[in-house]
Amino acid sequence: MEIADRRLHDVEQNTMKAEVFLPDDYRPAEDEPFMNPRQVEYFRRKLLDWKADLLEDSRDTIEGMQEGTRNIPDIADRASEETDRALELRTRDRQRKLVAKIDAALRRIEEGEYGYCEETGEPISLKRLDARPIATLSLEAQERHERREKVHRDD
Repeated sequence: MEIADRRLHDVEQNTMKAEVFLPDDYRPAEDEPFMNPRQVEYFRRKLLDWKADLLEDSRDTIEGMQEGTRNIPDIADRASEETDRALELRTRDRQRKLVAKIDAALRRIEEGEYGYCEETGEPISLKRLDARPIATLSLEAQERHERREKVHRDD
C-alpha cells in the first residue's frame, strides 16, 4: 500500500470514530481513570504523528538516494559515499521496523489492549508509555526480560 493510500486509510478510520476532545496541552495524569477515552486518544495521536514523521523521513531518504546516484571517480570518495548510504539504509530499516511496532500499538488501541503489559496484564505506567508509546511490557516485566536475555547471551 502506498504511503498516500495508508494516510488516507488512517484518516478514514479516524473519522469513523466519535471525536474525543483533547486540549493541545493535555497530558495523561495518574489521578484519572487508566486508559480513559482522552488517554487513548492522546496515545493514538502520538503514535500517528510519530508514524507520519517516520514515513516522511523515509520518503525524503528515498528521493535523496535516487537524486544522489552519481559516478564518483575517486575510489576513497566512492567508498565514503557507499558507507554513508549503507548507514542510511540501516537507519531506514530500523525505522521500518519501528513503523511496524507503531502499527501493532495502534491495533492494540483498536482492540482495547493498549497500555496493559502483555506478560502480566497490569497497566504500564503512563510515564513509560509517554516515553515509549510502543511499549508492550511494564517496566518490571521489561527488566525481567532483559535479565533473562543477558543470562542467555552470556552462556
